[in-house]
Amino acid sequence: MATDRRLRLVIVTPETTLLDQDIRSVRFPLFDGQMGVLPGRAPLVGKLGYGELRYHADDGEHALFIDGGFVQIKGSVVSILTGRAIPVEAIDRSAVEAALEEARLRRALTDEELAEKQRDQQRARAMLALVRGR
Repeated sequence: MATDRRLRLVIVTPETTLLDQDIRSVRFPLFDGQMGVLPGRAPLVGKLGYGELRYHADDGEHALFIDGGFVQIKGSVVSILTGRAIPVEAIDRSAVEAALEEARLRRALTDEELAEKQRDQQRARAMLALVRGR
């Protein structure tokens, strides 16, 4: 029966394999929008954006902030390779607000510095959107 099918979600950061678990569905940010995955999805490789990764497992719904990276879907395995993954409830709102303000005020003199400033602002705004939604 199709409702008994599962996905395997693997989330890897530079430090560790954060999660390797059977799930029902997952939703995550791509660099150009959101994507949801159910069992039976066609293969895919994509670039991740900053934002909420939400998955449904037998023990309920879980949410993490992911910090860009890449996703690969192959068979029933969804592999997320990201620089950072933080449980939404562990995000410190005041620290994120301070990081946003620092990035906003930072002076960018080169194209690389401007790109870094914009990435830092985008990342902080995505994190704030998650903590404001709680």
